[in-house]
Amino acid sequence: MKKKFIYVGALCLWGTKSLAQLNVQLHYDLGHGMYGNEISSRQHLTATVENFSADKWGSTYFFMDADFGDNVLRGAYGEFSREIQTKKMPVAFHVEYNGGLSYGTGKGDGYAFGDAYLAGAAYNWNSKDFAKGFSVQAMYKYLAKNGPYCHSWQLTGVWRNRFAGGLCTFSGFVDLWYNNTVNGNLILMSEPQFWFNLAALRRVSDDFKLSIGTEVEISNNFVYTETGQNNRFYAIPTIACKWEF
Repeated sequence: MKKKFIYVGALCLWGTKSLAQLNVQLHYDLGHGMYGNEISSRQHLTATVENFSADKWGSTYFFMDADFGDNVLRGAYGEFSREIQTKKMPVAFHVEYNGGLSYGTGKGDGYAFGDAYLAGAAYNWNSKDFAKGFSVQAMYKYLAKNGPYCHSWQLTGVWRNRFAGGLCTFSGFVDLWYNNTVNGNLILMSEPQFWFNLAALRRVSDDFKLSIGTEVEISNNFVYTETGQNNRFYAIPTIACKWEF
């Protein structure tokens, strides 16, 4: 997983008047069983720490993914963003940084994700009861040290829908950005999640903030195979759990 849920937490927090939210997720990747040796260096376990905080000037969001293999940390990826928006502003000003690295298999095949810097505008919406919401972002994207291909753009959509009396949550994001080194010059990345929130059950304490569910990494021209190609479509599910603080 190379991206998480920007403003999914924000949509909830603006509605509940909370100032901060932290959650920790653990995902078991099922890609090996589906695609075999095509992506054999992909790690099985990913832990994610995700945090959102709001203030009168806007909001700050970050997450960090840690990939584990053979009982050691094999890679890390993170994103940090800040939005500036007051009550009188119809859209927010958005800035963001993305970057990370991977140890690979330990046989000299490690790599770093190129640093990316983004800036643009975001429109955020909530339903009256704050059970539903979405964010749409349009940004200029600068890919550092990427030679003549450093200038790009990215469109991002984020959604969140809590239903069945808070028992279920359907959330996720979709990214589309320009990259003229791949077929069609576009990369698509989406990670819808479905969570079953145990705290909503009748005989479970409201403080028991454990959720179980799944995530599906849907991508085109993004995932690299063992032969170094990234010009194909993948849909890779996980089995996951999450604790909210």
